[in-house]
Order: sequence, then C-alpha cells, then structure tokens
Amino acid sequence: MISREELYRLVWSEPMTKVAQRFEVSGSYLARVCTVLNVPRPERGYWSKLAVGKAPKADPLPEARPGDQTSWSKDGELPMPPKLRLPPRRRLDTPVRIPRTKVHGLIRGAKEHFENSRPVDEGAYLRPFKKLLVDVTTSKACLDKALDFANDLFNAFGSVGHRVVIAPPDEHLHGTTPDEREVRSKERNPYYHSGLWSPNRPTVVYIGSVAIGVSVVEMSEEVLMRHVNGKYIRDADYVPPVRSRDYTWTTTRTLPTGRLRLIAYSPYWRVTWSSDWQETKQKSLRPSVKSIVQSVEEAAVDMVGKLEEADRQAEIQRIEREAAEERRRREEDRRRVEQSIQDSKDHLGKVIQQWSHVMSVERFLVGVEQRAHELPDDDRGAVLERLKLARDFLGTQDPLEFFRSWKTPEERHRPLYPNTDPNEA
Repeated sequence: MISREELYRLVWSEPMTKVAQRFEVSGSYLARVCTVLNVPRPERGYWSKLAVGKAPKADPLPEARPGDQTSWSKDGELPMPPKLRLPPRRRLDTPVRIPRTKVHGLIRGAKEHFENSRPVDEGAYLRPFKKLLVDVTTSKACLDKALDFANDLFNAFGSVGHRVVIAPPDEHLHGTTPDEREVRSKERNPYYHSGLWSPNRPTVVYIGSVAIGVSVVEMSEEVLMRHVNGKYIRDADYVPPVRSRDYTWTTTRTLPTGRLRLIAYSPYWRVTWSSDWQETKQKSLRPSVKSIVQSVEEAAVDMVGKLEEADRQAEIQRIEREAAEERRRREEDRRRVEQSIQDSKDHLGKVIQQWSHVMSVERFLVGVEQRAHELPDDDRGAVLERLKLARDFLGTQDPLEFFRSWKTPEERHRPLYPNTDPNEA
C-alpha cells in the first residue's frame, strides 16, 4: 500500500521506470496510477535538464478532494476510510444553477454504454454490460429523459461546489437496491430479487466530505396485457375486430412507466437513511432540481452527527469484541492449563503402572532363571532355552523409557497468562 504523498515523493526523486520497477509494473501503468491519485509527475526530459541544473521546480502535490482515491496497492488491498468527516459548508450565498448546455462527466458517453445492453424484452429495463456507470435504471424509451435529468441534477450540484462522482474504491461505500414500483403498497420480501441492472460502485455527491448516494430509476406499474397474434400489447390499446373473433387472453405484467424517481441515501454501512422524489403524470422532476439540492445539503448536515454516532457505537462494539475475545482466550488458556494438569497426572499414573508391570515381569523371569540353575543339567538347558524364547517374545523393556516419556503440565501447555488466577474467566 502506498499513499499519494509517498508516490509523489518517489516520482520526483528518480525516473518513472525505476519507480515502476520497485512495484513490478510498467512505467505507463504507474503513470496511470499517478493520474488516478492526482499526483503530478515530471515531464519528458526532466531528468536530462536536472543533470545540467536546468530542471524546473517540482509541481506541488494538490490537496486530495472528497471522492479522490488517496492510496494504491498492486495486490488490490484497500485502505480503511478516514473517520474524520467535516460538516458540509453551506453555500447559501451561491444560487443553484442548471447549465443546460454542459454535459456532466458521468453522463458523457453513458448513452452508448446503456444501449449496449444484454437482450431484454421490448419495453423492459436495460441491462448494460458495462458495470462502472452512472446509477440510472431505465428502459430504452426513457433513457434520454433519465440521462437528461441526471445531467441537470449533477450540474446543479456542481454549480454550488459539490462533486458528483462514481464512489472511489478505497472508501467502501455501498449502493442501494431501488424499489422501482411507482405504488409501494407493501414492503417487499427481504429475499426478493428484482433482477434489475446495478452498477459496481454507487454514484455519490460529496457535500463537504460527506457522501450521499444518488440513484435515478424509472418507476414501474402493473399493466393489464393482452396476447394478440403471438405478442403482448397493452389491453388499453387493443381494438377488437368488427366482423371476426380474436382468440386472445390477458395477463398482468410489470412495465416501466416513463416516470422517474430520484433516490438519495446513505452509502455508509452503519447509517441507514434515504429520501426520494418522484414524478407524477402531471408533474415532472426537473422543476424540483434546486429544492432537491437544498434538501440533500440539509440531509448531509444531519448525516455528520449520525456518522459520528455510528463511529462511536462501532468503537464501543470493537472494544466489547476485543474484551470478549480476551475473556475467551483467558478461559481457553485456563481450560488448557487444567487439562494439562489432568493429562500429566493420568500419564504419570500410567507410567507407574507400566513400571510396576515391567518390574513384575522382570522379577518373574529372574526367578525362573534362578530356579533353573537348581535343576539337573538336562532340565536346566530346556528351561533356559525356553526362558530365552520368552525374553525374545517380550522384547527388551527399559522402565526408565516410560518415565522419560512423561511430561509435566508446563511441558504440555505453557500458560499464556502465567500470573493470572486460574479461576478467573
């Protein structure tokens, strides 16, 4: 993991090719990393000029803006998001403007990507192949309208200094699953899967350093459809023949309405908040853009306190988890100490029993050998031969080996908390 400050220091201390070798990447790839992290780098010919003392001064490292990626790792590790969040600065003296001719960066080229969609039924929601796109859910018929509205909204935010970007990968912000139903009569099953397209990362607007997720979705409605001549049409559009009879039937389907809903929500895992605005048949969302911007600004101010409280609760939970883990470790250590004592006692008892058995067998064999020497020569030879067979059958048994195999409790388990009362949990 390397910070943008460290990368800045490296690229101005030695040529890009040498810096790239450190990370086992190409110079062109590292140049793209510098672009992503907004790190200025020397121009072509800089090092030759430096060798003769004619190189210009290093370009200063600009401050990171909200939404900028601030570190990079070749193996893909991501840094934890910064906990310090500044309250958004109000810009009440700056009017919200909607420059109609300006195309926002997230909207530029987006239409082509949305039209490059997986096959869908006629009139259904688009499912573009590209996953790193502005968060807009719409049908093809409503695509221009949805992108135009998103463009107006994003430019309105920009007119008062708020950045709208696709969430940077190092902040761990999450998107939302929009409820596209125009009439939300009841809560959906928590396991419901809509199958709608969703981007890899959410679209967020930074109010100060606070991110607010924004999602534009074309709403849906239940429509009575009639199957006529091999395809479905809206039942309201059906005109029955005058002189013949159609064999048709009807069914209900969920279809996009052409009306939009804007969802603003908290992209932070620990804070739950959302608000939405939606069109009606009589009223468009466009006239509400300025009031939406003001509402999101107010929500961001409240979000600061919620995030601080969420961080406080998370810290309390972290301390409690660590304390619980410490208690678990102590309890496990105490259990293993007690087990090692018991195992050591049991093993020592077995060693004593084995010792006693071996010594008893040895006394028996020695006794046989002594008695054999008292027998006549013919009998003595037969007994001693048989005694040899018995010794070979039993094998050599050194009782000291049994004792050497015994382990003390400390040899079985070295306590992690040697000075702790074993009765403590």
